[in-house]
Amino acid sequence: QGVLPDGEEIAVKRLGQTSRQGIGELKSELVLVAKLHHKNLVRLVGVCLEEQEKILVYEYMPNRSLDMILFDSEKNKELDWGKRFKIINGIARGLQYLHEDSQLKIVHRDLKASNILLDVDYNPKISDFGLAKIFGGDQSEDVTRRIAGTYGYMAPEYAMRGQYSSKSDVFSFGVLVLEIVTGRRNSGSYNTEQDVDLLNLVWEHWTRGNVVELMDPSLSNHPPVDQVLKCIHVGLLCVQRKPASRPTMSSVNIMFSSHTVRLPSLSRPAFCIQEVSVSGTSTAYSEAYPLTENSTVMSSNQVSITELSPR
Repeated sequence: QGVLPDGEEIAVKRLGQTSRQGIGELKSELVLVAKLHHKNLVRLVGVCLEEQEKILVYEYMPNRSLDMILFDSEKNKELDWGKRFKIINGIARGLQYLHEDSQLKIVHRDLKASNILLDVDYNPKISDFGLAKIFGGDQSEDVTRRIAGTYGYMAPEYAMRGQYSSKSDVFSFGVLVLEIVTGRRNSGSYNTEQDVDLLNLVWEHWTRGNVVELMDPSLSNHPPVDQVLKCIHVGLLCVQRKPASRPTMSSVNIMFSSHTVRLPSLSRPAFCIQEVSVSGTSTAYSEAYPLTENSTVMSSNQVSITELSPR
């Protein structure tokens, strides 16, 4: 945090000598953010790329990142339903700008709660464009061998095959919506309090008709159930297994703003399951499609393992 001579508060992002983010990613972030202007994207104030110093200067966000409030058992009481719905809507509008309305077609690739910054009025601003990719012309998707991002938010086709598109961001947005409504983190792992991952948990309650029970307990004053259900419905739409089954962000914004539009029916979403490595640490990957007899599952040391198929 810093202050400019005119009194404007700023946030200074400095690339350290041991930072995992390379100069290429920093320049990518600089080029992108300098050309993007939207109220739901963080604003670049200045830059310094001299000698050993590599610095980006952004507008200061007093309420810091969404995850620091949403997943804190005390601070999350600050987020009443009105603020949460405003945050969901703001993220959706920012993503629509990136995907459809800006002069560049951009896929963020690392949308998550810690990359959503909140201003003094809890307006959300999407940040951290170090992994973002520009799509040119009629390009709609791409493939990479370097999977970069955050498990739990990664679309299954990206985590498993390196395929990414604007629908990959839509998947991440869906996870974010479900996190905001429930106050639960989708880590893609199991713990003693939560037997299944968040997407599976929400889907199970949705099919049983009692999904409202998953609403964050810190939400008091009885938020409008129809609005909560719409957010959950849209969230589940965004995390469908096949990218083509997920809506565009412009469609999502229409769903949120209209009281008459009929929401599409849902099918079972992609789930995150846990994989335990040899070292005992756990990572997560997304299981998007049923395993077939031609499927290959890789263990953590990249050696193929036997897959048992009952007769």
